[in-house]
Amino acid sequence: MDTEGTHDGRTARGGRVPRPAGPPEPPPALPPKPSYAPGQGPTLADWLRIPRPSAQPGVWRYGHVPRAAAEPERTADRSLASGAVVSFLACVLVWSLMRNTYIPFWDAPLNLFTPDSWYSASGEPVRGTGGVQAKPIYEMLFVAALLYGFGKLGSWPAAWARLVVARGPLVQALAVVPLAYVTLLLVDNFQLPVRQLLLAFAPYDKNDMQANLRLDQTMKTVADASVVLAYAWIGGVGRLLRRLIRPTGGATSAAAGPQGASSAPSEPPAEDLAQWPQLRAAGLWEVAERLGGEVVGGRMNDVDYARIRRAWDSVQADPTRVRAFADSVRDKGAAACLHPSGDRDLPVRAARHDLLARQVLLGSVEDQERNPYARRGTPLALDPEVLGTSLLAVGPSGTGKTARLVRPVVESLALQALAGQAAVIAVGSAGTAGPGLGPDAGYDIVVRVGDPGSVHDLDLYGGTADPDEAATLLAEAFVGDVPGVDVRRAATALAQLLGPYRAVHGRFPAVPELRELLDGPSPALDALRHALADAGEQAMLRELDARARQHGAPADPGPALADRLALLDRPAFAGFFDTTGQGRPFSMRALEHPVRVRIDLPERGHADASRMLARLLLAQFNACAAARADRSLFAFLALDDASHTLTPETVRGVQRLRSVNAGVLLTLRALDDVPEALRTPLLGAVGCRMAFSGVTTWDGKRFAEAWGTEWVETRDVTHRTVFADQPLTRAIHAFRKMVTGKAVTTDAVTVRQVERERWSASELAHAVPPGCAVLSLTSVRGERAAPLLVRLSGTG
Repeated sequence: MDTEGTHDGRTARGGRVPRPAGPPEPPPALPPKPSYAPGQGPTLADWLRIPRPSAQPGVWRYGHVPRAAAEPERTADRSLASGAVVSFLACVLVWSLMRNTYIPFWDAPLNLFTPDSWYSASGEPVRGTGGVQAKPIYEMLFVAALLYGFGKLGSWPAAWARLVVARGPLVQALAVVPLAYVTLLLVDNFQLPVRQLLLAFAPYDKNDMQANLRLDQTMKTVADASVVLAYAWIGGVGRLLRRLIRPTGGATSAAAGPQGASSAPSEPPAEDLAQWPQLRAAGLWEVAERLGGEVVGGRMNDVDYARIRRAWDSVQADPTRVRAFADSVRDKGAAACLHPSGDRDLPVRAARHDLLARQVLLGSVEDQERNPYARRGTPLALDPEVLGTSLLAVGPSGTGKTARLVRPVVESLALQALAGQAAVIAVGSAGTAGPGLGPDAGYDIVVRVGDPGSVHDLDLYGGTADPDEAATLLAEAFVGDVPGVDVRRAATALAQLLGPYRAVHGRFPAVPELRELLDGPSPALDALRHALADAGEQAMLRELDARARQHGAPADPGPALADRLALLDRPAFAGFFDTTGQGRPFSMRALEHPVRVRIDLPERGHADASRMLARLLLAQFNACAAARADRSLFAFLALDDASHTLTPETVRGVQRLRSVNAGVLLTLRALDDVPEALRTPLLGAVGCRMAFSGVTTWDGKRFAEAWGTEWVETRDVTHRTVFADQPLTRAIHAFRKMVTGKAVTTDAVTVRQVERERWSASELAHAVPPGCAVLSLTSVRGERAAPLLVRLSGTG
């Protein structure tokens, strides 16, 4: 079971030793941390308690806090500053007028609620009465009310936050120095009733004047210290000092966590997932306690949690497996229900993953006006919900399609495969697929076509036993891109040979044998005819005779098939595509199992053969993904370079994948690598479209058409010169024009709703910065995310 049926045992070829067929060696209690993981971060229990609310497609749900749907109205910085200054001066003026009795009755509430005997004829409080305490309290409350009212009127908090705090902690700390100095002067001059308030409650001694003087000095020091501490808090001096004193190595990485996800200070969910409430609800208290202890003890990682949770979901679908599940957990703990490979993690992670939400973090949405306000600055992630609609990425070489997109997505699905949730097949060119798509140790099967050192082979017929199905897939791969050749006739011609050959030999022909049969009358064809006659296969004889009659006809696809097959009948591929049962071929039928497969194609020396094999793999994937009996696994195919691999039938197959829990990732250098007739259907077949920086305007035009238009509000401002009638007004206008050099004008603003392209071809070609891309997403449920300008973080 360690191979999950993906290949059969056979003898080694060329001195190579295949991996053992026996059970894998027992894994350690806890796999080593991936090389990307920071040294600090939340534990698995804390990571599980971070909420993951529902969100729009593409939103990183780990600790997500939704933003407002619309941007609040923003006041200009100049207006904010002038309003704050004017309101402050008005506040000072009002308080000065009141202190100097220019505004009468401001102390009427004080006189109304306190006895007249507490105050002298001049309004000053009488010593020894309650007026000594009442008047400072009232003045302090009145000052607080004035500050609050004028502060609200002048938006002091907003002005402080935007004009001072936003410029950094050092600017914030320095800005409070002059404010604190002025405030201390006002306090010392008794203009602000801080000292009066403290002195009113001071315990004076009538018989000790020296003690009273010392008490006055103490109260003065306390008042000044209170002002300084208040302004130190406002200026964030404490945070600044901690930041300067804190050692550099003590900073906690923002990427901390079991899977490199940044921690967020948010409320834990109602259920503590670390205690396995779903198992407790089913009555498996002992199992839940064992797994909870593994979480708390640090012996379980995020892959273990996702894998065991997936196993429990399958147990709920088949209750007869409850006993086996419980016994496995009791015996092995976090190592229960292991992947057939025995791996509990990847050897290296190049991206940040959240296996609980099945997401991989790709980057962030740019904070600019082109993006919806609710999505600006939010992290961007992909998951099977959006990958199930398939993704097409277009960008020239060097834009990072492999490192910034393909590698993180493949890595995420490889982790999900270890958790029993997905099956992933990554296809790239030899020499770049290894470093670009991850190390060999991160895969169960690595097929290096054309490499004599390859342990695994490729099944040319996709593991099917039906000659008609095999012929259809081969015809699509061989001549699907040849103009003037009917794919259906080519499939019929192949079926007329594959069926008789299998009836006699019990297998399909190898590449040299099939090429010899396609070349026309030959000893191999005669031998096949005699064998069919001896076996009494009359139906297959008729098929073979029909192929013989069609050979050499004007519309015969045989020569085209033979020419294309000759690309695989080369010395470099000798020993590959074996059908005798002596090899270890990988077939797409393995999509029934959670496999991790990488296929390296010999693009450098055999470009045409590589493209033909890529077409074959795509056609086989479309057929096998739809034919799966169990579609609970998410099946995914990543083609690192899909140039010249798409045909009308494969494009239609891609469109049908979303209904069978499968998807593909196709990358292109340009849409010119796709036939003209397929460019529009391809953009319509995929639900997710991605344009990297550097695309051409004609490619941008296709994307712009696919993304459509939207209604936007435009403001047209018209400047009109003012002509004054009065002599004084004309003189003022003339003086203003002489000083400013501009005539006096009035502005007429016209607001309109117009329909415009979401992204124009020119903007896609010239306005997308390096390292960015424009991405639109669609989920399998039909939810859509408008084209977003995103900055990709890469896999560094």
